[in-house]
Amino acid sequence: MRFKRALLSLCCVCALGACSSNDKETQKLAEPASVETLYERASKAMDEQSYVEATRYFEEVERQHPYSQYSRRAQLMGAYASYLDQRYDEAVISLDRYIQLHPGAEDVDYAYYLKALCFYEQISDVRRDQDMTIQAVKALNTLINRFPDSEYSREAMLKRDLTLDHLAGKEMEIGRYYLNRGHVNAAINRFRSVIVNFQTTSHVAEALHRLVEAYMTLGLKNEAYQVAAVLGYNYPGSKWYERSYKLLDDEQRQKIIDERGIVERTIDTILKPD
Repeated sequence: MRFKRALLSLCCVCALGACSSNDKETQKLAEPASVETLYERASKAMDEQSYVEATRYFEEVERQHPYSQYSRRAQLMGAYASYLDQRYDEAVISLDRYIQLHPGAEDVDYAYYLKALCFYEQISDVRRDQDMTIQAVKALNTLINRFPDSEYSREAMLKRDLTLDHLAGKEMEIGRYYLNRGHVNAAINRFRSVIVNFQTTSHVAEALHRLVEAYMTLGLKNEAYQVAAVLGYNYPGSKWYERSYKLLDDEQRQKIIDERGIVERTIDTILKPD
């Protein structure tokens, strides 16, 4: 019992100490200080990776010195501190505010890029919801379209390609799920979506092969042959073409070898409305 009481007393002392410390910190933040002092404290907190504290000091720069040369920079740095601390929602709110208040600032392209990163860093496995991936694509496209010459646009384009590949992977996962369970028409819609909407991704060859599988399952041999021919023309050395080729009968294989029956072998030829 004595030990429990001692432990309880110790916990109370620690709690009071923590409250006292927090109160002192809050009081310190609220105290008027020069803009240089506040910015220096914020920078020191950043160096120490105390990102919450850094955010608060950057906010104080803006609150206490709204018309100083440091104010606009502090707004952006506060958002950056939130980003580093993985407080992405707070960062996005701050960045949207910065973009709205300073649309012509020389570093507004970075604000757009940082906002896109907030979504990009939250992209989840293809088996999970892809809302953040979609948001990342939209934000990256906004930066690329508005600031094509920005130093951040090249990196944004690389990240956009990765996000599109991720979305295509999600479509493929759903399509395979449907195909394996006999929902062939639903699977076809997913594979066609990959071919139409994600033509620059790494999943197109497999999507074409899965279409061959689906059409063969439905007994649509001519459609299967047509897709296989397009697959072979565009991805002649891929494993997916080899697998599709094995699914065809002897006559279809010979037609592909002789290059008869298809005038065009672009992907667009298989995407005409049914």
